[in-house]
Amino acid sequence: MPLNLLEQIRSVFEGDPGVRKVADDPVLTAELLLLFRMILADGVVTEGEMATLRRICRDSFGIPEESMDGVIEYLNDFGYETNGEQAIQMFLDLDLERRRALARHMAEIAKSDAQLAEGELKLMKRSLDLLRLEPADLARSS
Repeated sequence: MPLNLLEQIRSVFEGDPGVRKVADDPVLTAELLLLFRMILADGVVTEGEMATLRRICRDSFGIPEESMDGVIEYLNDFGYETNGEQAIQMFLDLDLERRRALARHMAEIAKSDAQLAEGELKLMKRSLDLLRLEPADLARSS
């Protein structure tokens, strides 16, 4: 109990640890912006897409569920200053498997509402081109 109270006090002074994690990592911020843009690509935000984003954030990046509202708010604020191409630029110097992981996460979001909209397909194709990946890279692992 005392540790939980200490963490709550620390959070008040330092901000949410999940939001800090995203804010302190420009590549993570760029990836989450791209995933959020994939959610918005068809013009409709579904619960399935948000659940997939939350799962990716938890399982791949260690962002706790209770931080997600703050992370989304941060991305919304930061997203006005960054376009998709700028976000993808963060990945061009990273290794092939890291770029593949981003593409796989984007595909997971696109497929999570059981239909691929034209906007999602266009965003996916453009992102693969910018990442210098092929559609087959979505199925490959290292």
